[in-house]
Amino acid sequence: MSSIEISTFLKKHGIRPSFQRIKIYEYLVNHKTHPTVDTIYKELVNELPTLSKTTVYNTLSLFVENKITQLIFIEDNETRYDADYRTHGHFKCLKCGKIYDFKVETKETIEESLNGFEIKEEHYYIKGICKNCKQN
Repeated sequence: MSSIEISTFLKKHGIRPSFQRIKIYEYLVNHKTHPTVDTIYKELVNELPTLSKTTVYNTLSLFVENKITQLIFIEDNETRYDADYRTHGHFKCLKCGKIYDFKVETKETIEESLNGFEIKEEHYYIKGICKNCKQN
């Protein structure tokens, strides 16, 4: 996505597209690594010298609130962010720490099992050893 497309996208979701917000969302879209606040801050602070960790955190919270970014809580002490808001799962490699997306195809089964329930959030997490680490 270009900066202009991101600006339009943010406006469409009720978010004022400041330069810092555009850059933070652009980072999320272009880096599918499920980054933390610290990672985003460290990557952008040289380009945006006035950026603070608080600004990154508040911006990400705004994105989550407006449903354009989702929180990932695979570990108790680690909050990560994902710009892909579609329903999908996350696999965390216990060896290298990378997080991979995967398709979730059991949604219908879950909805059948919870017939009459109102689902507000869905999270699918799996931990194990990724194929790259397994081969090494």
